[in-house]
Amino acid sequence: MVTQRRGNVMEVNLHGLTAPDAKRQLEQLLSRIDAGVTELVVIHGYNNGQVLRDMVRKQLKHPRIQAKLLSLNPGQTRILLK
Repeated sequence: MVTQRRGNVMEVNLHGLTAPDAKRQLEQLLSRIDAGVTELVVIHGYNNGQVLRDMVRKQLKHPRIQAKLLSLNPGQTRILLK
């Protein structure tokens, strides 16, 4: 999992991970992420990323998640944090 931070937005690339590994790593990241981060952009891919996309959009749960937003880019999901 590759992460990159720009101000209060963190970008996470899940390419190459299985859905269970990606879910576990995202949950760990959400638990330790700096309170100054207000948005997490998750890049899961589109053509072969449906499993990761569905995991992020439907199965990923965490107390820091305020909302999940669909992006104009179908290969990513934006997560607003509390």
